[in-house]
Amino acid sequence: MFQQITRLASRRAFSSTVKRQVHFKEGIYSNLPVKIHNRKIPYAFIHFSFFAVGFLFPFFSAYVQLRKAGVN
Repeated sequence: MFQQITRLASRRAFSSTVKRQVHFKEGIYSNLPVKIHNRKIPYAFIHFSFFAVGFLFPFFSAYVQLRKAGVN
């Protein structure tokens, strides 16, 4: 009984080895989760506009609150 379990446990499972032998595309920009080349809108525009909106939001909200209070 113990010999049978040891033999089955020590046998190599080749089905899992085959699944790990997938070959992915290599090279520059291949490890990024977003598309960099051949875009309709350049990536730099989206990147910097995202940070610009985050930077300008507090100034815009302060302007709205000051205008609502009649300070402007």
